[in-house]
Amino acid sequence: MSIALVTATAAGARAAERLASVLPGTRTYDVRDVATAFAECDALVCFLATGATVRLLAPLLADKATDPAVVVVDEGRRFAVALLGGHSGRVDGGANGLATRVADALGATPVVTTATDATDLPGLDTLGWPVEGAVAAVSRAMLDGEAVRLEADARWPLPPLPVDEAAPAGAPVLRVTDRVVPVDERTVVLRPPSLVLGIGASRGVPVEEVLDLVDRTLAAAGLAPGSVAGVGSVDEKADEAGIVEACARRGWPLTTFPAAVLADVPVPNPSEEPRKVLGTPSVAEASALSLSGGGELVVEKTKSAAATVAVARRRPRGRLALVGLGPGARDLLTPRAREELRRASVWVGLDQYVAQVRDLARPGTRMLITGLGKEEERAHSAVAEAEKGYAVALLGSGDAGVYAMASPALEVAGTDIDVVGVPGVTAALAASSLLGAPLGHDHASISLSDLHTPWPAIEARVRAVAEADLVVTFYNPRSRGRDWQLPKALSMLLEHRPSTTPVGIVTDASRPSEHVLLTTLGALDPTSVTMFACVVVGSSQSTVVAGRMVTPRGYRWSGP
Repeated sequence: MSIALVTATAAGARAAERLASVLPGTRTYDVRDVATAFAECDALVCFLATGATVRLLAPLLADKATDPAVVVVDEGRRFAVALLGGHSGRVDGGANGLATRVADALGATPVVTTATDATDLPGLDTLGWPVEGAVAAVSRAMLDGEAVRLEADARWPLPPLPVDEAAPAGAPVLRVTDRVVPVDERTVVLRPPSLVLGIGASRGVPVEEVLDLVDRTLAAAGLAPGSVAGVGSVDEKADEAGIVEACARRGWPLTTFPAAVLADVPVPNPSEEPRKVLGTPSVAEASALSLSGGGELVVEKTKSAAATVAVARRRPRGRLALVGLGPGARDLLTPRAREELRRASVWVGLDQYVAQVRDLARPGTRMLITGLGKEEERAHSAVAEAEKGYAVALLGSGDAGVYAMASPALEVAGTDIDVVGVPGVTAALAASSLLGAPLGHDHASISLSDLHTPWPAIEARVRAVAEADLVVTFYNPRSRGRDWQLPKALSMLLEHRPSTTPVGIVTDASRPSEHVLLTTLGALDPTSVTMFACVVVGSSQSTVVAGRMVTPRGYRWSGP
């Protein structure tokens, strides 16, 4: 992917230089060479007035599906405007996505005017799947609040869309299918990545023969080429030029399998010839079934003079995103977490966490909300929704894998769903940044809550940390019903490190009620600590420098 940076002024050149340092694939062009940039690059970022950009590019425009995406940045670097190709063009995400990336790099505000983006409706042509038919008409119906009927062969993990399987006959239609179906002026078809091909071939097979056989096989079965997600074959064909080139031309990833693996796959049409030559009675059918991951064979082996092809259909897999929201501040919510929240059609989370980011939910997002103490219920609900085929976001504070929802969810999640972990800023990291650098050397985190862990186990860990002279962060340090655990833990630490050891107490890190207290191990008042605090106890090497808690990276060892 190449991005042209078109400049006409010194200010534009400086902005282009800045953008080139953080955005890969850029080339800089003078405004007088804009026609060359338009022909050579996948996208243009023009540091010009919008009017001037329109006049320069108007004679060059041909087709929005193939023209480069165009973003305009003003002289003051205040706005990055998606001017042409909001959803189209050859750049990932179109001009809308590029405008956002440019704005992030320059500290500007992205401006998108595509109706779906402006109204927070996922564009049908931005879902990453081939789309056919009346995209504009069906999108317009969604924007206008008109009923749109969903006709899907299976449930796929799509983002929230205003469609309804019960919409009346005659309504605009969104079809999700890998079959060839009639398309009229009120129907749009999304092609899910549901089909995989198994291809076998004789040595030296021409690429044209492979592609012709594939096309004829799909057409005869009424299957759409746009739903082909990959090709499988035997390891011995990994370098077969005809197969490799066919996959390259169509953009299909090629996966090969050992002959011994394919030999164990039951197929309807085994053959002695490949068994003698390759060690497996089937290449095409066995490869298609292996690549489908437990799917079904929908087209049995079909032959040409030098090639064979079979088609299998993969079962849809739901998607479970384990999203860490960070400590609370919106600017500490990672961009990846934001993307996953907007991608999910189902949110599962604690009421207060959902409220924290509810404004990011797209219209139509289904919310499964529970209160405190319902962790296992939330985990089971999230996995169950993903198993039904939905795109699910399971919300937790901090990082989803640290004292949060990833563990209970993964304990019950099987191999039949896709799981995505989204890192988040933990409470310990947020507290550390406010205190200074207390985690500059080896450190540990321990939860003092004995609701899920027996106190003897917690006590053993605290003693181990105390003896090892590790910096320790106490999570869940104290609540109304648990007021003795923190004093006990502090007393164990005092057996191994001086009372002057610095301690930081951070309550509600990054939130409006944030409070930071720096004290010592001997002076700490446990009654000042709440359930919403992190207590960071330094090691024997930790010090306070200019009011900041610091643990040196180099350890001054005085032991034997």
